[in-house]
Amino acid sequence: MNDQTEELRKQRIVKLNLEAQYGRLLTTTELQSDYDVLGFMAPYVVCRRLSDGQKGTFEFLHSPRYYFNWSDE
Repeated sequence: MNDQTEELRKQRIVKLNLEAQYGRLLTTTELQSDYDVLGFMAPYVVCRRLSDGQKGTFEFLHSPRYYFNWSDE
């Protein structure tokens, strides 16, 4: 049987597990609207928060792409 919803369900499970552990997850669009991305070194991305200029890092998951676990520097 070919389950056309399998990939969507897997992505949803990943999101729910990450949210339970780390709180809010950001999509790429959400990250770009609130942060300047300064650089990547997997699994981290260095950013500057636009609202107050605070520099810090997020962890990210490649697929599906989510940013989470903000840490101020």
